[in-house]
Amino acid sequence: MKKTIIVLLILIVSVLNARDKIFVVERENSTLAVIDHHLLVDEIKHMHNFNHAVVKFKGKDGYVITRDGYIIKFNPIKDVIEKEYRTSPSAIGFIIGRNFVAVANYGSKTVEVVSRNLVPIQSIKTNSRNVGIKLYKNYLIFECMDTDEIWVMKNIQPKAKKPHFVIYKKFKNVGKVPFDALIDKNLYVSGFFNSPFIGVLNLNTMKYETIPLNLGKRDRVLKVPHFGFWSVSKGYFFIPAVGARKVFVFTHKFKLVKAINVIGNPVFTSLSPNKKYLAVTFSGKDFPRVQIIDTKTLKIIKNFKFKGMVLHVRWSTNGKYLYVSVNGANEVLGINTHGWWKNFSWPVPRSSGIFIYKTGN
Repeated sequence: MKKTIIVLLILIVSVLNARDKIFVVERENSTLAVIDHHLLVDEIKHMHNFNHAVVKFKGKDGYVITRDGYIIKFNPIKDVIEKEYRTSPSAIGFIIGRNFVAVANYGSKTVEVVSRNLVPIQSIKTNSRNVGIKLYKNYLIFECMDTDEIWVMKNIQPKAKKPHFVIYKKFKNVGKVPFDALIDKNLYVSGFFNSPFIGVLNLNTMKYETIPLNLGKRDRVLKVPHFGFWSVSKGYFFIPAVGARKVFVFTHKFKLVKAINVIGNPVFTSLSPNKKYLAVTFSGKDFPRVQIIDTKTLKIIKNFKFKGMVLHVRWSTNGKYLYVSVNGANEVLGINTHGWWKNFSWPVPRSSGIFIYKTGN
């Protein structure tokens, strides 16, 4: 009985102490700004080219991929760099497994697999720039941008200390210039720069199909949507169009529900934790704007215009705030979602991506 009470007390304390710790990419400064307890408390500096930096967390580890091909491991509790390793002259994305990190490269035209402590394990040659890297069960899946292929690699030693991936299946001519992907359960969904459809690969049956998109008249694409940030609710996929002022809404069986007309070419679509709202950011002349869509009515309910380019948005894990990275104004804003008003702001030079580490995990 006493042990049960102690465990419950530990769980209660852990929940009470849990909070969002926010890491913001300073795009031109090779620096991660650290926001904790709603205060700008620290900076992690000297992190290489941050023009397209992405941050992810696994347990008590933080990882950053940089534009010039470095994978950096850092401690998100102590805010210190622990190790770095260069996988390529240019990298674009990565995924974290149980005992490895896989990096999709541009420069070397490989996918590099390293340990969680950044020791090289395997180099997969693709002869292409690689994007859309994801994991499903024992599969590693990614797109080859230059050859219009999807590769499915299988880890043939999943219980070993080190993984080893072999080609399980290649899908050719999937669409023109794949550039990002989403995975939801067993569905790997590809976006294409020059094809008017999305591709859907069922990783259980290994069957591939295309779903047409009615894009209509297309604008010049200044920044392609980040499909890794597509939003998935219980009933819908929300898909930003490439070069068209639309957000497509599909059921999970990919039946079109609606094409929502938005103010510009969408870049990020981000769903709130309670799935009630979708925040949409834009490129071009509409960089300073964010629109909020009600996911029940599928109508735009709020329009924001900020003093500079908005490069990213992120919802707090409790849904109380929408964090907005206003690069042109060198700040990150916290929008209170109960009344959609500015609650606070932090001065972050050339702010870009916003990434949240949940403390107390």
